[in-house]
Amino acid sequence: MSLLDHLTLLFHCSPTTLLGAVAVLLLLYLVSNGFSSEETRREPPGPRPLPLLGNLLQLDLKRPYRTLTELSKIYGSVFTVYLGPNKVVVLAGYKTVKEALVNHAEEFGDRDIAPIFVDLIRGHGILMANGDSWKEMRRFALSTLKDFGMGKRTAEDRILEECEHLIQMFETHKGNAFDTAGALNYATSNIISSIVYGSRFEYSDPRFTRLVKQANENISVLGSVSVQVYNMFPKLTGWVKNRKLLLANSESTVRDVKTLIKQLKDTLNPNTCRGLVDCFLTRQQKEEESCALDSHYHESNLIYTVTNLFAAGTDTTASTLRWALLLMAKYPHIQDQVQEELSRVVGSRCVRVEDRKNLPYTDAVIHETQRLANIVPMSLFHKTSRDITFQGHFIKKGTTVIPLLTSVLYDESEWETPHTFNPSHFLDDHGRFVKRDAFMPFSAGRRMCLGESLAKMELFLFFTCLLQRFRFTPPPGVTEEELDLTPAVGFTIPPVPHKLCAVPRS
Repeated sequence: MSLLDHLTLLFHCSPTTLLGAVAVLLLLYLVSNGFSSEETRREPPGPRPLPLLGNLLQLDLKRPYRTLTELSKIYGSVFTVYLGPNKVVVLAGYKTVKEALVNHAEEFGDRDIAPIFVDLIRGHGILMANGDSWKEMRRFALSTLKDFGMGKRTAEDRILEECEHLIQMFETHKGNAFDTAGALNYATSNIISSIVYGSRFEYSDPRFTRLVKQANENISVLGSVSVQVYNMFPKLTGWVKNRKLLLANSESTVRDVKTLIKQLKDTLNPNTCRGLVDCFLTRQQKEEESCALDSHYHESNLIYTVTNLFAAGTDTTASTLRWALLLMAKYPHIQDQVQEELSRVVGSRCVRVEDRKNLPYTDAVIHETQRLANIVPMSLFHKTSRDITFQGHFIKKGTTVIPLLTSVLYDESEWETPHTFNPSHFLDDHGRFVKRDAFMPFSAGRRMCLGESLAKMELFLFFTCLLQRFRFTPPPGVTEEELDLTPAVGFTIPPVPHKLCAVPRS
């Protein structure tokens, strides 16, 4: 199928109409945005772009991280591609990504905010914001998450409580095959909900299930081909179906979050904060009383900080756990070793975070799952805050930058068997756990995941508690070899939908 046929099918319009629109855009592009030979001589190398289309013909838009990894083998660890008319610099490999995000954190520290995120978030919150507002919201969120136990015993107790609800939900299937996605999403959502709102939700709560469904759907749709094309040509393709779905989901989510915030505001006691929302509302009241100018503590920042934390705190952790259970069913000999270690070290009692140091093989399996799962393969796009010469290449201020995390987690110079599930990557010759510098699933630098310590605790406790209680196997009639490890298409990459059996251990 030609590119014209593909775009005609994608946008449901006639070839004549589409060709006319492309012709007009091409003329405008050549008149106002022609390539400067003087400028491109100093820029990172890359495949030659076509006018308007850029390098679209060379990219697999369903899984662009794979194409970019292949291009890095041709053009090096710093190279240029054009996503439509938009110039993007790609950073590939552990050493290059670390040098940019850590050693040049300021220059590569801004967030590139694509048109779809301008539509959805409008520069508020944490994930898709820049400047003083982003700095203040990130600082507030980080300090508040720590106050409510992120990385501490109080968060551990919350997770262990949620483990029991999750186990009960798994037990209702009585060893029959089921899709683990729903239960795992609810469990991880409840951890961040308990910190943000001060309480968890029942898995049957319609508002809660709606919030989880919409968050997961949006994260999936954000990676669709049509939304990527919209980000390249927003004036031409603003009417695409998936954009309308994202906007509708966002509006519904905002209504639900406003209702939850109002309930907390009506019962607010400034002397006893139940969660992050209470802390924000208390700070907002103080700034209003002191007539603070240009305060960042306003309703929009609260709503989008909450929704950012809810979505980010649900999707990536739940997706990693789904990968972990799928891999245990796929490789039963590895599951055997995890369960043997748990039985020998912990026995039948509840696992605690302090047990991690005595469970090196289990810890290695979790880390290797995160590495191989490669949940956020292209990170969230960055943008240069000023002109910079990096590794001999000139990159202009305002250039979109992709830190290609998949090239870090699969770096052939850093990992012995990068494309194989191999827990030995994190074990020494004596079976002791070893840290690896190229383990960077949470990114690095100014924009690294602020919930990293909470996510690590969740992964360890949920995984070990489930492995203590259940053995995970393929559905009847499906062999271990037939379990599909193909990643789904989306903004993040969970496994494709599948079912597993959670068989209670005697």
